[in-house]
Amino acid sequence: QVQLVESGGGLVQAGGSLRLSCAVSGSIISINRMGWYRQAPGKQREVVALITTGGSTNYGDSVQGRFTISRDNAKNTVHLEMNSLQPEDTAVYYCHARVNYYRQIDYWGQGTQVTVSS
Repeated sequence: QVQLVESGGGLVQAGGSLRLSCAVSGSIISINRMGWYRQAPGKQREVVALITTGGSTNYGDSVQGRFTISRDNAKNTVHLEMNSLQPEDTAVYYCHARVNYYRQIDYWGQGTQVTVSS
C-alpha cells in the first residue's frame, strides 16, 4: 500500500504565505507526476500545480506567479509554496502522486484545509 501524508495547511490572512508538504511512502518503485489539487465548497476539484520527475512544472492560471511547486525525489516528497494568498485560495488542498509499482496507480492524500481571511 501507499500512503500520502500532507501537512502545512491552516489559517492565514490575505497576502500571507503557507507551505504545504506531502510525503509518499509504501510500495513504490518510482513516482512519476506529483501535484497539488484543490476543491472549494460547491466547486469542482481543480489543478493547482503539477511537477514531473524531471522537474517540469505546470500551474493553474489563478496561481501562476504566486505558487511554487517542488519535489525531492530522494525523499519522495512534494511541496507547495504559496505566496500572496487571497480569500479565493481557500479550499481543501489534495496531494496527488502517480506511483509506479509494476503498473501506474494514482494516489491521493487525505486533504489539508487552507483558509485565507480577508
